[in-house]
Amino acid sequence: MPPLRTALLQSSGRLGDTAENLKELDGAAARAARSGAGLLVTSEMFLTGYALEVEDVAALAEPADGPSAVAIGEIARRHGVAVLYGYPERAGDAVFNAAQLIGADGAPLVNYRKTHLFGAFEQDAFTPGDTPVVQADLGGLRVGVMICYDVEFPENVRAHALAGTDLLLVPTAQMHPFQFVAEQLVPVRAFENQMYIAYVNRTGPEGEFEFVGLSCLASPDGVTRTRAGRGEELVFGEADPELLSASRRTNPYLRDRRPGLYASLV
Repeated sequence: MPPLRTALLQSSGRLGDTAENLKELDGAAARAARSGAGLLVTSEMFLTGYALEVEDVAALAEPADGPSAVAIGEIARRHGVAVLYGYPERAGDAVFNAAQLIGADGAPLVNYRKTHLFGAFEQDAFTPGDTPVVQADLGGLRVGVMICYDVEFPENVRAHALAGTDLLLVPTAQMHPFQFVAEQLVPVRAFENQMYIAYVNRTGPEGEFEFVGLSCLASPDGVTRTRAGRGEELVFGEADPELLSASRRTNPYLRDRRPGLYASLV
């Protein structure tokens, strides 16, 4: 299978302005398509912005099949690019910090709800999800999704590795002073779990937060294949099934596990 060229949209969009953020997504999808990408990944809560008041999160939240999902399906179909976007999802009385993957044909593939909520803001605004591993097949790869803080729990990423995830998509809102997560932790997670990780951040000041950018695509050999700076940009990297297979043959971590020793973890 050929590599899956992946576009990482490092942007905070416009806070509280869903329509404007959809316009930005449309433009990014067009640029991604022109560059031969098959997948475009945005940041956490890209659709609405992150640093909202709790009541505004609830007001802007949409169902997984709501009007923005329909609009993004049309963007994906028109440009022929799969899209992973972060948004606040309303399901009944609950609001989740969610990310949805839409296929290049405009059809929804998978929706994920953040399982580990970071800090008082998220814990006040959202209900935690309870499904740690969601996956879809895309471009010859098994693609998984999680959000920001989730990737900092090694058990979470290992669960994806054991379920066969090849490329883990992680929209994030990673802020100062925790930039070591993007710089060091994410490439290590990719290496120890033998997968690609696309970690896509917000950037710049937003409310009380200062997002650090540094989005990256890390590969299973521990190499960062592409790295954004601190500003808004669209960067590209390739998730190569052949490199993945070769790396898994060489690296024995998953083969040498001894699960019987780890019962205390659960």
